[in-house]
Amino acid sequence: MWLQTALAEAMDITPHSKSLERGVILQRTLQTDVHQKYYLYIPQRGGNNAKIFITVHGISRNVSEHAQKFADYAEEFGVVLIAPYFPSDRFPDYQRLGRKGKRADKVLNEIVSEVARLTSARADKLYLFGYSGGAQFVHRYMLAHPHRVAKIVLGAPGWYTLPNPMLTFPIGIQQSQSLPHVQFDPEQFLHIPACVLVGEKDNQRDHELNKKAEIDRLQGKTRIERGQRWIETMKHHARAQGLSTTYAFHLLPDTPHSFSMSMQRGGMGEKTFDFLFSEG
Repeated sequence: MWLQTALAEAMDITPHSKSLERGVILQRTLQTDVHQKYYLYIPQRGGNNAKIFITVHGISRNVSEHAQKFADYAEEFGVVLIAPYFPSDRFPDYQRLGRKGKRADKVLNEIVSEVARLTSARADKLYLFGYSGGAQFVHRYMLAHPHRVAKIVLGAPGWYTLPNPMLTFPIGIQQSQSLPHVQFDPEQFLHIPACVLVGEKDNQRDHELNKKAEIDRLQGKTRIERGQRWIETMKHHARAQGLSTTYAFHLLPDTPHSFSMSMQRGGMGEKTFDFLFSEG
């Protein structure tokens, strides 16, 4: 794997431009919203009919690091990479799609539409990864927009939305007044393969972890236990509908709750791309 290290900052490119650089990480502004930033990587072979990989940061908002650490994999697998930026002032609730502030799922859809127009990449089915708060967003995006999602990988979410229609979103999938037009359809989202990756040392109840009694009771007390339970719950509901959907849970060796260490020590990049893009 290799990567040209140049970073092209804030490029102003017209909607039908053919001058988008390949093999470098581009920092872009959404053409319909001058305040919305995202990172883009187009592999050397180009974006024509390529799959789109999306990586979503956690609450540290390390979007540049996500783009840089996954760009080599995007090059190797020939996919277009998008890393959206959800700053706290505009997206205080992006992990739960956006019950207050802007709707992060709608903004992501706008970014994907722009990238598909600029690169001719395929936007029909998306391949998503998120870490921590970003993983919360990714699995809830899958629940809300299953028709847009091919597969997902979740890196150590703090807690999950369960496929339980008796519990109101974001704990369950009962429709919420805070997201009045979002409906959740298990017959659709239970078809989507999902993988959870958690560091084997990510078993601390740190200050960032949701420690509400209801979450502890329903999901467990650590990110490891919660990830295992969510995968087993999704698998149970899928099997009850006669589906053989792939659900996987893996511990990352010698890794605490850290995106950087998960990539360096735990092999999270390899595991993510193998699950999303390897055949068979």
